[in-house]
Amino acid sequence: MRNAIILSCGAYVPEQVIPNQYFNELLGEDVDSWLRENVEIYERRWVTDGQSTAGLCVEAAQQALERAGIGPEALGLIIVATDTPEYISPSTASVVQHRLKAAKAGTFDINTACAGFVTALDVGAKYLRSDEQYEYVLVIGAYAMSRYLNKADKKTVTLFADGAGAMVLKAESGSSRGFLASELISQGQYHDWMGIYAGGTHEPITAEALSRHAHQLQFVHKFPKALNPEVWSRMAQNLCTRLGCSPDEVAHFFLTQINIFSIRETMARLGQPNEKAHATMHYYGYTGSACIPITFNDAWEKGLLNAGDLVFLIGSGGGLAFASAAFRL
Repeated sequence: MRNAIILSCGAYVPEQVIPNQYFNELLGEDVDSWLRENVEIYERRWVTDGQSTAGLCVEAAQQALERAGIGPEALGLIIVATDTPEYISPSTASVVQHRLKAAKAGTFDINTACAGFVTALDVGAKYLRSDEQYEYVLVIGAYAMSRYLNKADKKTVTLFADGAGAMVLKAESGSSRGFLASELISQGQYHDWMGIYAGGTHEPITAEALSRHAHQLQFVHKFPKALNPEVWSRMAQNLCTRLGCSPDEVAHFFLTQINIFSIRETMARLGQPNEKAHATMHYYGYTGSACIPITFNDAWEKGLLNAGDLVFLIGSGGGLAFASAAFRL
């Protein structure tokens, strides 16, 4: 039976570093102390003039392709997960395909907000498992949310950042490694609690919408503090049940990097040490659909990942959308 293995990974973050001190000066108050104590974010990266989502994707993709030892012409499919697209239409993936010169690859975007990368990973793996015409699938999570921030809004401007992460999936037969299980959950009752609400058909961008900053990211309501840890830990337990294992057997948990304390609470609920949940938000901020592949890549570059490791990837984002996937490396 064919399965999808993670052949390689790559990541890219912009060169422009935005330290917490920037917001002290921007907002005229000490937000650095709050960020350090409450979310443990110390700095983040933002795109500069001339940079956009597709460019971030290409940088991460080129690194992943180089590490995979294949050229772009080998790709059969490119999936980009983002809610900060290059355009409303056409897809960001089509732009990436052109820039990579991946002439044989089909393309599409997925938008489940910050759960997008794991959702796209799930979809890409199932393409490889079910259709023999595909051998390599490139999955990218990308985020350029700094383009949508209201710099006077302390609730959003201090947390969100930019970057991209990529994985090359490969079809492999007769192997025990690769994709094992997944789960998608939505709680649509939260769809109007956080998002970018102008620019689509519901509310075109007008002068009135611009005056309300409806074209920028907004926290409309405060989410229940325990929501992510509750759902993340339940999804991890569901994966364990399906695989017939315990959390003790999972080598690494890659979780959405929105709040280090939510990650630690999740690990406590699972009875696992914090060291199993690698974190990157301290220096990259919150990079949405890019945060899980960026964190996976960081762990790989640090030599923390080993052949045979069982890894869980669990993401959550606006909508609300949640996605989990289990892989054997």
